[in-house]
Amino acid sequence: MPDGREAITVKVAASLQEVDEAAWNACAGADNPFVRYGFLSALEDSGSATAETGWACQHLIIEAADGSYLATAPLYVKSHSYGEYVFDWGWADAYERAGGNYYPKLLSGVPFTPVTGPRLMVAPDVPADQVADLRAALAAAMVQVAERHELSSLHVNFTTEAEWRAMGELGFLQREGQQFHWQNQGYGSFDDFLAALASRKRKNIRKERARVAEANLDIRALRGAEITEAHWDAFYRFYRNTSDRKWGSSYLRRSFFSLLGERSGDDVVLIVAEAQGMPVAGALNLVGGDTLYGRNWGCAARFKFLHFEACYYRAIDYAIEHGLQRVEAGAQGPHKIQRGYLPVPTYSAHWIPDPHFRDAVARFLDEERLGMAHERALNAEHSPYRKGEPR
Repeated sequence: MPDGREAITVKVAASLQEVDEAAWNACAGADNPFVRYGFLSALEDSGSATAETGWACQHLIIEAADGSYLATAPLYVKSHSYGEYVFDWGWADAYERAGGNYYPKLLSGVPFTPVTGPRLMVAPDVPADQVADLRAALAAAMVQVAERHELSSLHVNFTTEAEWRAMGELGFLQREGQQFHWQNQGYGSFDDFLAALASRKRKNIRKERARVAEANLDIRALRGAEITEAHWDAFYRFYRNTSDRKWGSSYLRRSFFSLLGERSGDDVVLIVAEAQGMPVAGALNLVGGDTLYGRNWGCAARFKFLHFEACYYRAIDYAIEHGLQRVEAGAQGPHKIQRGYLPVPTYSAHWIPDPHFRDAVARFLDEERLGMAHERALNAEHSPYRKGEPR
């Protein structure tokens, strides 16, 4: 263990194949499946997140003298801003209109995954008084990678609040966003959750679920080994159909889903809807710690309110049944409020070496944070819960 007197050496891995899986997972912990080796390696080995697709790995590792990992960080050189969900297109446009090259840039985050989680990951057996130093060493190493490759900027997306505050103290610019999460208040059933809602909201949800029930669909939650290759074949068709319709391209390749099922095991929960024995829709979730994370949705036919049923209500059902405390249903979606998902802040940190560009972004972020806090407060005022219930 470093004792505060020796220099800390940070290694760079250009592929997860260069990384020890068990040692990486020890730093990542068990609570967030997206920063674990299984999920990240499935993205890389499927060709979904590689240098060819604009995600060149530069993962950071700090080793102890015995070769074990003290700290790690997922890191990528990016040639675009797709698949990040912390939008900086305006920054890129402004910088390039001023004569600079915004791309490539550096990103610490999880490809195609707007989920808050650790980015400066320290092994659990590291003494508490050394954690801050190791996190600072990782942040400094990120800056050095950016400088070495002459990159325009460094972005640490969907980091934890504690890391965000620590990076702010290190001089990173701080940005806030917003998502909508459901909190389990000790409900014993979905009806218990409904009882906490205002009458009109409760009736609306019951109406939506009744409409889905009228379609006579068989909707089931499959986990781990229950998910077969046939399920993944169907889900990939749904995913392609939805992503092509909404965004014009699909980030994830078919083999990613097979590798995910193989490497993440019981972390994977797939909500499958079938009509007369034929799959028609699916919602992909991962379980981590006390949270169910909603990831991807797709369908092959339109059924009124099926999206809400599969992605929101079945997720709540699953969380209640399995004693999970929270459901995170992905990015965007003020429409989630009336379905019990309330606004929470998300965090990102940014390092920009160009002083003029940095000053402009800093002024923008000062105003954006105020606006975002105001927006979260307004959204919270539209809480569907009865007075005195969660807000």
